Amino acid sequence: MSNPTHLQYTEEHEWLTAAEDGVSTVGITAHAADALGDIVYVQLPEVGDTITAGESCGELESTKSVSDLFSPVTGEVTEINQAVIDDPASVNSDPFGDAWLFKVKITEAGKLLTSAEYDAFIGA
Repeated sequence: MSNPTHLQYTEEHEWLTAAEDGVSTVGITAHAADALGDIVYVQLPEVGDTITAGESCGELESTKSVSDLFSPVTGEVTEINQAVIDDPASVNSDPFGDAWLFKVKITEAGKLLTSAEYDAFIGA
């Protein structure tokens, strides 16, 4: 699966949409989902939480390991995707679509990569 060019990425394998009214959607990349294996549990920040770029804001647990979810930006969580909590395996099957993780009202961006920079980072 190729990485959509309209998204920005982090070296921790999260993706971020361009902000609409200051709010961006966050998810993990297909590369991360593949590396994790079958995801069985998702812990997300709560609506209203303030998250900080580069810091852990949740967890993804697979049959192989537990991985921290890192925030690509600083801001306030405005929405979480309850569907991925109810069906964690959806993150494996649709990481760039319906299996987004949360939305955040951005106050400050972290270090973000373009699609081409992320592809180079993961050796795609």
